[in-house]
Amino acid sequence: MKNSIITPQKIVLTYAKQIFASAAIFFITTNCMAQNKKEFLSAKESEPSNFGWMQGFPPPREKVLHTWDGSFFEFPAIRWSVVHMREMLPTQNVSRGLKMPSKLNYNLDKNIDALTFLPWKLSKKMTWEESLWENYTDGIIILHKGEVVYERYFSELKPNDVHAVMSLTKSLTGTLAAILVAEGTLVENKLVTFYVPELKNSAYGDATVRQVMDMTTALKYSEDYSNPKADIWQFSAAGNPAEKPADYKGPNGYYEYLETVKKEGTHGEIFGYKTVNADALGWIISKASGKSVTQLLSEKIWSKIGMEEDAYYQIDSKGTPFAGGGFNAGLRDLARFGELIRNHGQFNGEQIFPTQAVKDILKGGNKIAFEKSDHPELKGWSYRNMWWMTENPDGAFSARGVHGQTIYINPAAEMVLVRLASHPVAGNAANDATSLPAYQAVADYLKSKK
Repeated sequence: MKNSIITPQKIVLTYAKQIFASAAIFFITTNCMAQNKKEFLSAKESEPSNFGWMQGFPPPREKVLHTWDGSFFEFPAIRWSVVHMREMLPTQNVSRGLKMPSKLNYNLDKNIDALTFLPWKLSKKMTWEESLWENYTDGIIILHKGEVVYERYFSELKPNDVHAVMSLTKSLTGTLAAILVAEGTLVENKLVTFYVPELKNSAYGDATVRQVMDMTTALKYSEDYSNPKADIWQFSAAGNPAEKPADYKGPNGYYEYLETVKKEGTHGEIFGYKTVNADALGWIISKASGKSVTQLLSEKIWSKIGMEEDAYYQIDSKGTPFAGGGFNAGLRDLARFGELIRNHGQFNGEQIFPTQAVKDILKGGNKIAFEKSDHPELKGWSYRNMWWMTENPDGAFSARGVHGQTIYINPAAEMVLVRLASHPVAGNAANDATSLPAYQAVADYLKSKK
């Protein structure tokens, strides 16, 4: 690696890349379009074992990945770093508690790899196994009626590792909010300022909690990464955990930044996918519960159902968890979480949280508000409690994060699918065409086995 001078601008840019990677952008920005045209190494060619990054005592200089120069999150290095975020950035633990890991029953199905489906806008079918390589899969697990019918690991990920889940994090934040609403700790129709008075002079001053939960807030905030003046750069600078430059005069930390967000339009009319909403919701649920997001997730879910590994959040300089995209967890544990959601808050016969929380997710969001947003490839979908609702006949819904992260739940097929990945293109538009129809093919197969 070439020598490089560490500058404040590089630090901010690098952390912005992390935010970018954590924000599930479903429209393709100028940057993404450029990436789509670029030729990348294949999944097999880009395996971290082919490069020897961070190996040795110490690693050779040319094999060291850094945060300050952005090298740790550039492709193909991202294929290594998604499993090693704790080694690169400050984090906060989400304890699994002291319970023994809950047993996962296995009934592996050898037929799944050979299942075929037709990718969007193509005339040639693809097999399930081919799609895993096409989408740079790091790990995938499928549960059917609670049993593991499929599980594979690729690239750097091993069964006992945790992996960055990017904006899949938002669905965890939304689920915690739904739980607090069901428990009566949080009232969805109250103004945000009832819980967070610090936001009274921001765009959130006259928004309701529900509008934040469903991302129908009207914000003057841009996540257009091709625009050097976009608001995302200020958000990135505020959340950067590194020491601020001497001449920096902006907000310090995620919460201070939220106080500066201005309003544009009318709340409740249009779905606008903006990462800051998830961080605002993280602040709301922390204020309502009197507990940090990390503590709340541990107490409500992670320590309750026998997870195998502690999870963790990336944090800002004040120790605030990045509720919009900083979560890292194990593949099997995410499957346990998905199964908990599929069973309406029940796990191994025990009601972990009120069933009403999941029932509220399953209501789906405002389709008209969603249709007004810039998601033409997700026709007919909606968004509720920070979950993406396909509104298809099976009632499938998902948590989604860039570079290919997903928890996909198909109630009709009694299926939970979790995929962790490190696709070279951030936007999910780059892999949806060979992912969403593949998930449906597996669901249809599992339904035929009933």
